[in-house]
Amino acid sequence: MIINAADIDAMEHLKRVQLATSLPGAKPICLVGTKSLTGITNLAPFSSITHLGSNPMLIGMVTRPDTVDRHTLRNILDTKSWTLNHVHEDILKQAHQCSARYPAETSEFTAVGLNEEFHPDIIAPFIKESRVRYALSLEDIVDIKANNTKLVIGRVQLIELPDASFQSDGGIDLIESGTLASTALDTYFSISKVAQLPYAKS
Repeated sequence: MIINAADIDAMEHLKRVQLATSLPGAKPICLVGTKSLTGITNLAPFSSITHLGSNPMLIGMVTRPDTVDRHTLRNILDTKSWTLNHVHEDILKQAHQCSARYPAETSEFTAVGLNEEFHPDIIAPFIKESRVRYALSLEDIVDIKANNTKLVIGRVQLIELPDASFQSDGGIDLIESGTLASTALDTYFSISKVAQLPYAKS
């Protein structure tokens, strides 16, 4: 099968979205935790997350166009703080339900039955049930003019994970922690290791 640019342009909207979000392959799925200036906590699933460097340790995520009120983006702009919480199978249904559009005065924590947890000096809430989670502070926002999305860049402030998941080389054992991956808007995958190869040298 060949799908060209004209085919993509002619696709029904949701079908095009499913194709676009599947195309990069399986990606990390995290729940973004934020808090409004009025104290309402918020959760939203994001799969457009990538590391942007290790010194300083920066993580980027892409937000949708802010043509409607985006509670996550608004809270990040207001507080400069958010958390990323890995999703595992025990909280998958609640995580998926967080993609529903709740009003700003409703906390997704309460709506889906997840528990807030706070750390000193971190404004945004963590998910108590998440096994791998970390907090970020706003470093930069890059406007992507082609489609009015934004690359939100955060500096890692705190990481919390099980002792058994932290490997001697600094990596995280995502299999031990049960971290899931996703494609499209509704499909989730468990992770299995195929190989761990030595550092490549020429």
